[in-house]
Amino acid sequence: MKFVDEATISVQAGKGGDGCLSFRREKYIPKGGPNGGDGGNGGNVYLVTKAGLNTLADFRYARVFRAKNGSPGSGRDKTGRGGDDLYIQVPAGTVVSDRDTDEIIGDITDVGATLLVAAGGRGGLGNAHFKSSTNRTPRRTTQGKAGDARELRLELKVLADVGLLGLPNAGKSTFLRAVSQARPKVADYPFTTLHPELGVVSVDPGRSFVVADIPGLIAGAADGAGLGIKFLRHLGRTRLLLHLVDIAPLDEQRDLAADVRAIMTELDRFGGDLAERERWLVLNKIDLLAEAERRRRSSELTDALDWPGPVYQISALSGAGCRELCQHVMTRLEKLEAEVQPVADPFTW
Repeated sequence: MKFVDEATISVQAGKGGDGCLSFRREKYIPKGGPNGGDGGNGGNVYLVTKAGLNTLADFRYARVFRAKNGSPGSGRDKTGRGGDDLYIQVPAGTVVSDRDTDEIIGDITDVGATLLVAAGGRGGLGNAHFKSSTNRTPRRTTQGKAGDARELRLELKVLADVGLLGLPNAGKSTFLRAVSQARPKVADYPFTTLHPELGVVSVDPGRSFVVADIPGLIAGAADGAGLGIKFLRHLGRTRLLLHLVDIAPLDEQRDLAADVRAIMTELDRFGGDLAERERWLVLNKIDLLAEAERRRRSSELTDALDWPGPVYQISALSGAGCRELCQHVMTRLEKLEAEVQPVADPFTW
């Protein structure tokens, strides 16, 4: 299925039913009084996350969603039936905002979670509500209220612990295939990855993390070069970034440090805190170099960048160094998780 990570939909909650104007009319019961019932409430519109759903592609065809209206009230003090609520299924990780005001309505990350996006209108009041000692035969009712109507923008941000960065053909997809059961497309030309791919890396029984591979970036991506930077949003939930570099490019005169800086520039231009996210340097394709040459290039690159973080050397094709890298990533993620202490509830004794 085609990967779609943005969609715009219209939602309309149900209108409340009108109140009823009615008087009790039964044999032998004169002046029975008002007995008009209230209208039913209109249906609400909810978004609900569904397990196994990982795209917003369905919203390319279905863009308008309406909940049922409430039924009007009737005699004998009968309240009208409420309109059925409407539940719209979306993938976990969907950010919902109002298209007109840009207000963030909610961020749904848990499977099965629901989010109210449009409230149904209240039902109108029947004339039985307006009887009093001075008004025995009220002929007043109210109409049901209209339900909320909204234009919503849905934006999918994949749920991953680790994100892969790098130029096209840096070996990100090959690395994902080597460490997980994911099978992204791999080829010897750039931009083989056209949409984000997810893979679960199992380090030990009970210890695993999720990796997101996004399409490769090039200089000028913020201005639309290549596939642009629209997929960088999917790294927003990650806690660690792995920056893959092809240590053995076909062009031996290529400035690898400039390539790394180009990616960092695009992160800065994207905005948010992505540029400040913890990032490790991963030098890939070491199997193509002799050990001495590999050490020389690695030393020159890290010196030119004055790289402050960890540096790893791997071969995604042969698997060399991949298991050690994943072990260290798992340990780091567990440490980051332990550092996030829950806030104590001041009302808990």
